[in-house]
Amino acid sequence: MSVKIGENIDLGEFPLLLAPMEDVSDPPFRYVCKQNGVDMMYTEFISSEGLIRDAAKSRQKLDIFEYERPIGIQIFGSDIEHMRQSAEICTQANPDLIDINYGCPVKNVACRGAGASLLQDIDKMVAMTKAVVEATYLPVTVKTRLGWDDNTKNVYEVAERLQDIGIKALAIHGRTRAQMYKGQADWSMIRDVKRNPRIHIPIFGNGDIDSVEKAAAWRQEFEVDGIMIGRASIGYPWIFREIKHFFNTGEILDGPTVSERVDVCLTHLTKSIEWKGDKTGIFEMRRHYANYFKGIPNFKEYRMKLVELMDVRDIMEVLEEIRHNFAEEFSG
Repeated sequence: MSVKIGENIDLGEFPLLLAPMEDVSDPPFRYVCKQNGVDMMYTEFISSEGLIRDAAKSRQKLDIFEYERPIGIQIFGSDIEHMRQSAEICTQANPDLIDINYGCPVKNVACRGAGASLLQDIDKMVAMTKAVVEATYLPVTVKTRLGWDDNTKNVYEVAERLQDIGIKALAIHGRTRAQMYKGQADWSMIRDVKRNPRIHIPIFGNGDIDSVEKAAAWRQEFEVDGIMIGRASIGYPWIFREIKHFFNTGEILDGPTVSERVDVCLTHLTKSIEWKGDKTGIFEMRRHYANYFKGIPNFKEYRMKLVELMDVRDIMEVLEEIRHNFAEEFSG
């Protein structure tokens, strides 16, 4: 059975989704994840206020490319009318769906009445979602958490009420807002949502999937329709390829060689410069180098060079040095 979102988005039997991550899941990063087999992606989350004010940073996040499809634009905000207007703006950018963020735990989002803070006011969350659903012909999906804190785990109510007003899929991060990203994600409540006989939309699990083994075990144990992966893909887009290969064949793929790591890092750098220009593209790529070469012994000297250089040819030279100097047999 294929997992479908709305009428037209067919994600295959058990999709792997790239979680929307602020300052990470931009088009260059999405490109390397798509090359490694991710089934659906989202933009970084976009402020509804920023879209309405026509802020350049928010508008740039609307950039999507044909090869990325299916792709969703994720929005967040605290004002219902502004969310409605921003859904109209996003619809013009022609994504495959619009996703609403009711999960972001960070202070400057949640304390302004957006993101996970809506878990404290389900009536407002429902009204906001309804306004977005009615403002677009595209499928609307939601990403949220188990609840605000341990005393208010209300994701069962959220799932039923949002499905009733027309959302087409729900991704649930297995933590409360109070937990932020600490402790262990609890997927048992995600399984309970999935088992609810009233729920017929796809339910995606998110939180702590960082290996092929965990993806396979949790797929069985928690009965979700698909898995959304975030932090584990940073600097390691191969995670999608490895999980898919295991699901299809039962075999564990070898990790990427140093040469493969260099190739993907170069692709990411090139795309970053194409999209943002030399200066910003090079600067913003710095946050990714340590992750691409994680686990390689005595790497610090190269990392220091990579984050200091401002000329793309010099960076490429260092990357080729890494390819040449570290044993091909290293994979991890």
